[in-house]
Parts: sequence; C-alpha cells; structure tokens
Amino acid sequence: MSIQSAAAQLATLASEGGGQGGNHESLNPLITGGGAFVILMLLLWITTRLNRDR
Repeated sequence: MSIQSAAAQLATLASEGGGQGGNHESLNPLITGGGAFVILMLLLWITTRLNRDR
C-alpha cells in the first residue's frame, strides 16, 4: 500500500462521517472552556500557596 492510496482511503473514510461535524451535542464550548479555566486557576492558586521560598 502506497502513501498516496492510504491518504486517499483516509480522506474517503473521513468524508463518510455522516456530516455530523464530530461535535457531540452535549458538549457546550462555554461550559468546557469555563471549567478548564476554573481548574487551571485553582491549580495556580494551590501552586502559589505551596511555594513559600520567595
């Protein structure tokens, strides 16, 4: 199998996805991004509280 035929098969497979776009209907980008931001801020706060060697 050559690289060109493998790429063509992968492109065909990707286009047969049913036109759904790959997004799950229960994933809200605002909630996902907001949750990630809150978790990162919590980790930053924990890190700064534990870093007492300033």
